[in-house]
Amino acid sequence: MSFKKFSFGTQVRKSPFSDSALKWGAQGFSVYNHMYIPRDFGDPVQNFWNLVNEAILCDVAVERQVEISGADAAEFSQLLTCRDISKCQVGQCKYVLLTDKDGGIVNDPVMLKLAEDKFWFSIADSDVLLWARGLAAYADLDVKISEPDVSPLQLQGPQSRAIIKAAFGNGPAELKYYRFTWVNWRGVELLISRTGWSSELGYEIFLTDGSRGAELWEYIMEVGAPMGLKPGHTSTIRRIEAAMLSYQADLSIENNPFELGMERLVDLDGEFNFLAKDALQEIRSQGIRRKQVGLVIDGEPIEGSNDYFWELRVADILVGKVTSAIYSPRLSKNIALGMIDLPNDIIGTRGEVEVSGQLREFEVVEKPFFDPKKGLAING
Repeated sequence: MSFKKFSFGTQVRKSPFSDSALKWGAQGFSVYNHMYIPRDFGDPVQNFWNLVNEAILCDVAVERQVEISGADAAEFSQLLTCRDISKCQVGQCKYVLLTDKDGGIVNDPVMLKLAEDKFWFSIADSDVLLWARGLAAYADLDVKISEPDVSPLQLQGPQSRAIIKAAFGNGPAELKYYRFTWVNWRGVELLISRTGWSSELGYEIFLTDGSRGAELWEYIMEVGAPMGLKPGHTSTIRRIEAAMLSYQADLSIENNPFELGMERLVDLDGEFNFLAKDALQEIRSQGIRRKQVGLVIDGEPIEGSNDYFWELRVADILVGKVTSAIYSPRLSKNIALGMIDLPNDIIGTRGEVEVSGQLREFEVVEKPFFDPKKGLAING
């Protein structure tokens, strides 16, 4: 199959792994950070079972790296995020929220500390590079902001440690959760981190030479095949089970961390400064009026996922919206994430939601829906 079937021209970039993904069975792509990402390898339920039972390899080169370097890189990086990063060590990753002056979430990347004066932000779908450069123009700090030639693959699933060990040795396989190391593979530097967007045991492999993308993909698939490795895509089923948020769906610049239950990522009482500090202090003081919740939706299995925000009603009053919904074959129920007005966030609250022209009942439930302590990802 030719990639021309999916192409929009040069304004959307192919990843270093696009042709390999197509060769290995990708049937559909979408656009994320101005780049193609594989979204369809056939049956999404089979992709889910491949992930949770064995392992999948995913092209996530769309997770572009915004590199911040220079003498003031640490100070500028802290300016961007409401989480205290002062104790972050070289070789460590942190999940952070980038917040604007009003407390809105610009992005929710994983930050990697490469050196005392060099950071990568592995971003979700928004233009962080332009935003950071705009801030740097007025910050009067010694920083350089760029997008390096770095493209990650995700290797996720219970067999991922064995595959990483066979492919790259003991060092990467023994990484602790949210740590990374460097590996020289056939003359190319790879950064390998114990991270991923699945809530399963997993790794991300950051290629630093885009011309070697097909070679790296083929190598990992060859090594992993005896251990059940399959090509795949990030699983909507698994990420909603884990209540993992998708930027532009479950959170955006219109949301603040407190609405999302992410106060653990907000450090307002330290002496360091960041862009949203005053705004988030005021929001904490005044309180919030809506909150993200977990939902179970009654009825037959939802077909696919929601393509728009479904309205939530309690006693026929509009109280919120479903942001992400899917049928979980493991849990045998329709599960969803939603934003809902207080006090309707109370566990056990019931109401109605319209799904494909049909009214169904929903119930507010605890989240995440599966493995609430993330034991699979943390302990492997």
